[in-house]
Formats: sequence, C-alpha cells, structure tokens
Amino acid sequence: MEKYIEKANTLIEALPYIKEFCGETFVIKYGGNAMLSEELKVNFALDIILLKFIGINPVIVHGGGPQIAELLKRLGMESKFVSGNRVTDDETMKVVEMVLGGTINKEIVALINRHGGKAIGLTGKDGNLIRAHRIKVKSDGGKKGDKGKLVDIGRVGNVTRIHQEVILELDRSFIPVIAPIGVDENGEGLNINADLVAGAIASALQSKKLVILTDTGGIIDGKGELISSANEKKIKELIKKGIIKGGMLPKVECCLDAIKSGVSKVHIIDGRIKHALLLEIFTREGVGTQITHN
Repeated sequence: MEKYIEKANTLIEALPYIKEFCGETFVIKYGGNAMLSEELKVNFALDIILLKFIGINPVIVHGGGPQIAELLKRLGMESKFVSGNRVTDDETMKVVEMVLGGTINKEIVALINRHGGKAIGLTGKDGNLIRAHRIKVKSDGGKKGDKGKLVDIGRVGNVTRIHQEVILELDRSFIPVIAPIGVDENGEGLNINADLVAGAIASALQSKKLVILTDTGGIIDGKGELISSANEKKIKELIKKGIIKGGMLPKVECCLDAIKSGVSKVHIIDGRIKHALLLEIFTREGVGTQITHN
C-alpha cells in the first residue's frame, strides 16, 4: 500500500505546477543520448504527450549531429568542423536536410503519434518559419596561422527572424516538431545550431520555459557540484571565471539570450535520466539547472 500512497503524493506534489503552467508554452530542445536510446526515446514521447494532455503546449526543436555524421561516413563523405561548427557545402547540406528534416523529424513525429499524441513535423522552410543568414566563424587554429581568422563554412546560418504565426496558426491540439533548418533570402536551406533555434523560437513565442536536454547533469560549479538554480548575474560570473566553458558555453549564452528576450525560465537537464523533463518541471528539487532573470 505504501508504494501506491507514494505515487499519490507525487501527483499531489505536481498539482501546483500543473495549475501554474496550464495553457503555457514550453519550448524543448531535444538532443544528445535521449535521441539515441530506444528506451529514452519512448520516455521522452510519453513525457511530451503528458504535458499536452494536462494543458501545456510543448514545442520541440531537435538536433541530430551524430546521425548526420553517421550518414556522411556511410556515404564516404568527410565531416569537417571549424570551431565546433560543421562545414556544410552543398552536398553536405543535402545530407543534413535528409537526416534532420526527413529521418529524425519524422521518427519523432511517428513516435509521439504512436503513443497517443498528435505531432506534426516542420522545418524552417515551412511557411518561412525560420529565416536565416549565412555566417562566418573564427578559426580555432586548425591550420597553422589560421587562428582568429573568419572562415566561410558554407551553408551554415544564424536566425534572423522566427515567423511564429506558423506555429500559432496550427491547431493547438498538435505538437510541433521542428528541425533546425533555416531558409535565407534566396530560399536556400541553411544548417543552424539546434540550441540557437530553440532559443529563438522560445523568445518569439515568449514561452514560459525553455528546456534543453543535454548529456550532462546541468551547470557544474568550481567544486564539481550541480548548480540547481542561478540567475543571470551568477551565470555571467561563472563564465568570467572560466567555470562555464567548452561545449556548455554556447548553450548557456543561448539561454541568457532567451531570458533577456522574455522567456521566464530556462532549464538545462540531463536527458539520460528517465523522465527528466517531468522531474524537472513537476518536482520541487528538479534534476538540472534552472536559470532565471533575477
């Protein structure tokens, strides 16, 4: 009997959060190992469906770097990077669109639909949802004497505008699943970092939350301990001290941009934990790092 009472207590603990968030929009960046493990894929789909059924409007933005790399390898095409950005020529872009807009996007949509949800897949090309422009990046010195030079890495872009009406005009019973492919002024597709797209969409929709699933527990302090909550000022201090660095730095900068643009809270959570999304949103302790404005 005790285990059933504990389940009831869990539901009661979630009740205030359900009341607070009913009718709100959450943007969820789906990536990392949560996209690779079959068990975690199903857990994620069920979490999203539950959010929808209790009145929250989830919007999913997914990545797909490992899957792109795998297909490029199978095709005998080399993966090249400059400062962490994939060099994307025309042929590579075809693979990127095939994997992100085709295989992965439709797999997520099918999984949600199979478990009782109503998902619909989109890319930035649909209704000009994600307008973008090409970018150049500073070299990390991969070639001698190149460090700091601006390098053209092909069809890689950054967001210039989100046409949020494309999402808002969908029947609210649908769950949008968005691939991070933008479109430039010439109608060409551009490969965009999924974190940047998720942040831009959260800002455009003025979402209640932006949740980023990663392969780490969240932001770790100088002692190696998880920071459960931090405001914008604290995060900037951690960046200045070099505690937030490497691959976490662009994620955190994306989170700060979202907070500045009106997103209420941002969460960085470990997608390798079963039902991490629900645990972060509906429990007092959470499982990751929450970033707030003040």
